[in-house]
Amino acid sequence: MGLRTDLHSILCNIMSEKVKRPEKHVYFQPPETVKLLYPCILYKLSTDLPRHADNIKYFNMKCYTVTVIDRNPDSDIPDLVAKLPYCRFDRFYAVDYLNHFVFELYF
Repeated sequence: MGLRTDLHSILCNIMSEKVKRPEKHVYFQPPETVKLLYPCILYKLSTDLPRHADNIKYFNMKCYTVTVIDRNPDSDIPDLVAKLPYCRFDRFYAVDYLNHFVFELYF
């Protein structure tokens, strides 16, 4: 249950482990005008997970859809994302020779 900026820092750290460049290529809900550089991580808010007791919301986790996009189908980046707590692999697909690994991450 952290801030989105904390999640952004965690994802940037994952990218800095694998991609030895100063720019991290981590994007939060990028507009269509942004040119993505690969490999990259895209993430967006998708839903939340509230918990109630006695008609009071006492706990709420936000769910983010995290997509790792890489030209390499054997990339290590999805494995690092999958190790995050409350993260589960959702699906894989390939488009235009780019591999997309999609996760659901509660943070």
